[in-house]
Amino acid sequence: MDFGRSRDIISGLPDLGKKNPVISGEDYLEMINERNNQLSTSFMAFVDHVLALQGNSPLHKFSLKFGDGVVDRFRVIRWILKVLERGVSDLELDMHLKWKSSLPSKIFLSETLVRLKLSVDRGPRIDVDDVHLPKLKTLHIESVKFEQHGIGLNKLLSGCHILEELILEYISWCLWEFVSVSSTTLKRLTFCGELMQDENPISVSFDTPNLVYLMFTDVIADEYSKVNFDSLVEAHINLQMSEDQMEEARFSNSEGNLVANATDFIVGICNVKILYLAAYTLEIEKKIDQVKHFLETMPYVEQLILHYNTPIDEDVIEVYQQLQRHPKVASSKCKLQLISDNLSLSSQD
Repeated sequence: MDFGRSRDIISGLPDLGKKNPVISGEDYLEMINERNNQLSTSFMAFVDHVLALQGNSPLHKFSLKFGDGVVDRFRVIRWILKVLERGVSDLELDMHLKWKSSLPSKIFLSETLVRLKLSVDRGPRIDVDDVHLPKLKTLHIESVKFEQHGIGLNKLLSGCHILEELILEYISWCLWEFVSVSSTTLKRLTFCGELMQDENPISVSFDTPNLVYLMFTDVIADEYSKVNFDSLVEAHINLQMSEDQMEEARFSNSEGNLVANATDFIVGICNVKILYLAAYTLEIEKKIDQVKHFLETMPYVEQLILHYNTPIDEDVIEVYQQLQRHPKVASSKCKLQLISDNLSLSSQD
């Protein structure tokens, strides 16, 4: 690689940190836009140069990251197709831009990809007819929209035959009619939804019999039609009510019906051995009742870690003492830990 030429390109990038105090208003904005265009042009030239220097030699990892700016869509697509042709095994695309088109379909037909991360906020969607990723073991999707919502996610997962780790962040599935995560090979699942949403998911199902690790942050769905976590060892759970659910609960006169009910989901993780709980938006009394239910019904749980979001130490101690006095009917050897802003209390101490 011609590192001297690369340094020349980098040295030509504009210094956006320098400001001229004489320039203001529209002239200053025009100058910033011009410098941004120069920066974008230099960046694209740099990537073109690096890929050209390497020719068609095999490529292990390609990571492309850029934010808002004038970046030519066709050139970016050409870069992606080029590294796929070179047999890239680790592809990471972190692009914040405003494209309306779909991601190149060849990404989802790669015979060599082992790890794939897609983060394309406000950008192209995932819309593919065929998915064939025979070597993919890790899939990380962040802020990406699926053209067919739940169907699109199902189609993507169905083409990943040896997938072991799935990370889904901020994909707005609360707007979908249904969500289904189904994989017999999956071992680790991380889902981070957008909390404090107005709406909540309608129907969510999990069919992951070999999953051993789960990190799940979401608003409570209307229903959990299937929850198969038969091999689960460790779970980090943060279930919260949506704003609509909290509003309904606030004005509901019926004590017999729960506005947000995650019972089916909780039953599905009853075989877990290590459980982390965080439920910041629920009343503490309901949270204590929920924890007591875990202690009574989960026969295999060995460690229960609770996160109580409060700076008041006296409240933390009171809750901890209540839980310590409660009989651990199903899991008598369970070790309890309560963590707050200032304290960490444990039955091991």
